[in-house]
Amino acid sequence: MPHDVLTRLIEESRERSALPLSEVTLHAPVRPRKNVFCVGRNYQDHAAEGARTFGRELKIREVPEFFSKAVTAIADPAATLKFQSSLSREYDWEGELGVIIGQPGRDIAEKDALEHVFGYTCINDITARNLQRAHGQWFKGKSLDQSCPIGPWIVTSDEIGDPQQLAIEVQVNGDVKQRASTASMIFPVARIVAELSRGMTLDPADVIATGTPAGVGFARTPPEYLQNGDEVEVKIERIGTLRNTIAIA
Repeated sequence: MPHDVLTRLIEESRERSALPLSEVTLHAPVRPRKNVFCVGRNYQDHAAEGARTFGRELKIREVPEFFSKAVTAIADPAATLKFQSSLSREYDWEGELGVIIGQPGRDIAEKDALEHVFGYTCINDITARNLQRAHGQWFKGKSLDQSCPIGPWIVTSDEIGDPQQLAIEVQVNGDVKQRASTASMIFPVARIVAELSRGMTLDPADVIATGTPAGVGFARTPPEYLQNGDEVEVKIERIGTLRNTIAIA
C-alpha cells in the first residue's frame, strides 16, 4: 500500500468519532505479506551479555545481522499469547522498536532511508531459546504462533522525528527487565533500511524489528523465562505500551 494511501486512511480515521480504548479491541496494526525482518544483536550490551553467557568472544559485526520471523507469528496487542510447554519452557522476552515501511525502494541510500519509513511501533520478539539452540539458527525458535505481538498502534514518522532518541523498556509483572535508548543501537534505523534494501525491494507494510537491548531472560543469573500468567509490557517513548499476558499449557 503506497505511503500516500496509508496517510489518507489515517486522516480519514481521525475524522470519525473517537471511542474510548476501553470500548474497542485493538488488532495488530499491520500484517505484512512477507516475514517480519529482524536484526540480531543490534545493541552492544545485549551482544555482550550473550557472548558472556556462552563464553564467546564479543565481536561486533560490520553489517547488520538479519533473520526473520514468520508472518503467522504476529499477534494482537493485549492478546493472551498461548504457548505449549511441550515445545519449550524457555520463552524469553525481547522488546524492540518496530519500523513500518511506507515507500517502496531498492538500493536505498542511507541518507534517504528514513523517507521510506511510514511509522514506528512496539514489537516483542518472543523466543523459545531451546529451539533456537537446537536448530542452530534463529527462524524456528522465533517463529512460533503468537511469538510476535505488535502494537498497540503505528505512530507516523513525522510525529516521531529522530527514531534514535527513544527510551525503550520491558517489564514483566511490573519488574523492569530491559531499559535502554534507541541511541544505543549499533546500526541505526537508516543504516538498517539501507542495508536490507541492497539488491532487495522493500514494500509498503514491510516490518523491521530493530533489535533488543540487554536484560533478556537467558542471560540472567539464574536464567529467567516467561511463566504462565505473566504480564509483559514493551514501552517505547512517544509510541505507547504493548501489553500481553502469557498462557503456557
